[in-house]
Amino acid sequence: MPEPMMIITAKLNYWIYIVLMMVGLYAMIAKNNLVKKIIGMNILQTAIILFFISTGAKHGATIPILEHTHGPGPQVVQAVRYANPLPHVLMLTAIVVAVATFGVALALIIRLHREYHTLEEDEILNQLEEE
Repeated sequence: MPEPMMIITAKLNYWIYIVLMMVGLYAMIAKNNLVKKIIGMNILQTAIILFFISTGAKHGATIPILEHTHGPGPQVVQAVRYANPLPHVLMLTAIVVAVATFGVALALIIRLHREYHTLEEDEILNQLEEE
């Protein structure tokens, strides 16, 4: 396999995250429909969460729980054997924030639709200028 292809396939998950981030960012910037913007925001948030979770993954690692063993002398902790739980814990918090953000955004969209009878950003701005 050629060298550039090996570089791409070795970190394929990161390339997927980059593509997801760009799709989400494009949807947030280029789309005029507010629901599509929110979906783009969720895609971007999901890509970032997946990226951080993959950085916390470690091949052959175990959970960071120390086993109590009986025997002579103190037990040496080999930190290299354990996976870092911090990225996973932080991403659980990020998932909760993402769900809350999504809920508030949908509530605002419902309110905007009741007020302006449309979800297109340009039409809402035109109606605001007319007032």
